[in-house]
Amino acid sequence: MTTLMVQPDGRVQGLYTEAIELAAIGRLRIERATSIEFDNELQTWCVFNGYGQCLHSHPSRQECLLWEEQYFGRE
Repeated sequence: MTTLMVQPDGRVQGLYTEAIELAAIGRLRIERATSIEFDNELQTWCVFNGYGQCLHSHPSRQECLLWEEQYFGRE
């Protein structure tokens, strides 16, 4: 399920998904909430927030993407 939140100023926020053709409702501005990078030393994928803190790690990048979706989708 996709949740979009309409802000008082008219902006719409939510996790990007191709399940809804968002470009049909207007111009898109997309920013990643995290970065997912491979840690060569630890041999695992890490999900970092904007402050460089590792929020989650897993040997599978796909699992990190799923975690990210669940983490941010709980709002």
